[in-house]
Amino acid sequence: MRTKVAIIGAGPGGLLLGQLLHSYGIDNVILERQTPEYVLGRIRAGLLEEGTVALLDQVGVGARAHREGLVHHGVELAFGGARHRIDLHAATGKTVMIYGQTEVTLDLMNARKAAGLTTVYEAAGVKPLDFDTDHPRVSYAKDSVTQEIACDFIAGCDGFHGVSRASVKPSAIKTFERIYPFGWLGILSETPPVSHELIYSNHARGFALCTMRSPTRSRYYVQCSLDDHIDQWPDERFWDELKRRLDQKAVDELVTGPSIEKSIAPLGSFVAEPMRFGRMFLAGDASHRVPPTGAKGLNLAASDVHYLSQALREYYDEKSAAGIDGYSARALTRVWKAVRFSWWMTSMLHKFPDQGEFDARIQVAELDYLVSSKAASTSLSENYVGLPF
Repeated sequence: MRTKVAIIGAGPGGLLLGQLLHSYGIDNVILERQTPEYVLGRIRAGLLEEGTVALLDQVGVGARAHREGLVHHGVELAFGGARHRIDLHAATGKTVMIYGQTEVTLDLMNARKAAGLTTVYEAAGVKPLDFDTDHPRVSYAKDSVTQEIACDFIAGCDGFHGVSRASVKPSAIKTFERIYPFGWLGILSETPPVSHELIYSNHARGFALCTMRSPTRSRYYVQCSLDDHIDQWPDERFWDELKRRLDQKAVDELVTGPSIEKSIAPLGSFVAEPMRFGRMFLAGDASHRVPPTGAKGLNLAASDVHYLSQALREYYDEKSAAGIDGYSARALTRVWKAVRFSWWMTSMLHKFPDQGEFDARIQVAELDYLVSSKAASTSLSENYVGLPF
């Protein structure tokens, strides 16, 4: 098999890249080691920047998001027993949309299938080869038969634990990492959200977040120890702990119910540089990840594949390598700003193991400044709704 671009990974980043390339007339094949059902079963983020929604519209898959997504004009910060609203739209003219990553993935899968484009699921042992030459290829096994794709370029969209970054010589890549000493315990429940906008809560017992997937489905998180296990957190204990970390109005309006999904996620910041290695490019979590506090993971993947698709279009249509030569630097500029914002939000809202009274007071002072200063709230808003591509 031969194609122009071999994409490793059929998550939302790889699928979006495939649709963008298809819209530019650039042939591509996607390889995914899991089944479609497994990919759709992963519970992930659900907040989209306007730039991400615009990309979905560009490839013709945004209709359901506009119909079912929840547009938010603001966000609430809770501390000291009270809530304070940040008006994102007033500060920036922009909004964010709540629309589950699983739904984005499904919309992109359906569009790819409708266009008759090739996606190889359950591709075992995927390996990018010769990407430091002019003749890259990708090998894989399907139904126990080893196969190979010859291509012009390889796009590694296979996530943090994928094979793409792991295939790069250690001497050719530099990594930067920050591991946070806590995790997020999250549950999904068929209950109406406690508020029509997100609530980020700083509390002496630890961070909490109230968000949603729809008007009838809620997603809640509480900061927990990395040593905790799911079986230590029956639903009753979770709801009791969440209530302790919310303001009284939220407690009074909170509707509880059985969880339909529950998980603990560790938090970390990671960046790998560069994002290009010969004729292989990294995008999304394959190159970087951020704590979910800033809601940037999926949106960074979207901006990466926007830059990469534009660079490849320029290469094929204009016979110019300027875009692919500049891809890494251009993408990393936005990545590091999102990493900074996510780190800042995480540092401001969570209780750290070694945190003393001084640190706790600094957090409250920072939050109080944010909600009382137009300049500070504008800065948060600009980053939260997404910096320009």
